[in-house]
Amino acid sequence: MTYVLACALARREAKPASRSGFSAIFPLALALGLSGCGSVPLTQSGSLKSYEKLGPVEGKVAKSRVFLDEQSLLMARSIAISPTKLSPQARAKLHEPGSDRLVSNALDRALCIDLSDRFLVVRPGEPADLTVQAEITDIVPTGKIAAGVSKVTTLGTSAVLPVGIPRLPIGLGGLAVEAEALTPQGTQVAAIVWSRGANSITNGPRVSEVGDAYGLASAFAGQFSQMLQKGQKPSGLNLSLPSGQKLKSGLGGAPKNAACEAFGRAPGIGGMVGTMVGAPPSWSDKAGKQ
Repeated sequence: MTYVLACALARREAKPASRSGFSAIFPLALALGLSGCGSVPLTQSGSLKSYEKLGPVEGKVAKSRVFLDEQSLLMARSIAISPTKLSPQARAKLHEPGSDRLVSNALDRALCIDLSDRFLVVRPGEPADLTVQAEITDIVPTGKIAAGVSKVTTLGTSAVLPVGIPRLPIGLGGLAVEAEALTPQGTQVAAIVWSRGANSITNGPRVSEVGDAYGLASAFAGQFSQMLQKGQKPSGLNLSLPSGQKLKSGLGGAPKNAACEAFGRAPGIGGMVGTMVGAPPSWSDKAGKQ
């Protein structure tokens, strides 16, 4: 169930179905889901070449302002990804060594894998039709204590009840990013200012100050890459099946384009297990710590 549908469901009056434990716990799950539908303000750090062509704020789950030159994007065949930077505001929110690297590298890796569906991805400095540069403008740290309590509660209830309790709506983190695509002449052909907060329904808690930001980095990459590949505004809901190369890379296999090796392999099965038990991303994402 997507976040939008989950939040909508949470706002509907629950119909009493039975006197079982399920009927007793379901309204509580909905209430927690409703109260855990948050957001993060859009943030501009000044890293984009221009903000003048950005459109109005759009989106219900992720907020964004975008600009794109459809013709230029559809003509492009190769792309380079410059390493993502953190703004001073975002960096000041983090206190754990290596947290910044974990999030920025996760964003770059996801972006590289996603863009490989259509583009030839080359290393920065090599000839390319487009160069992408992103900056993390803000991070809302995840409350580690709240995440730990929430994960224990969720695991405990799922073992004895037919429906698990959603994540507790406290200590939710978030992420704000801005990015652009430039031609070799420095012309901006796409730009986005984006933000999204974690929610109690679809974002599982991880005991790390960047537990939510780490996961949301992939969400940003998915929307921005969709915009660059299709020359269209990103949709809030993407129901298309992942490509074979994306599945392979997501499971820790070799990426389609060798340039993506610069961001390391995805954690694969180990990362999935880590997410399930709420472990910090650093436990399974070794590439993000280098």
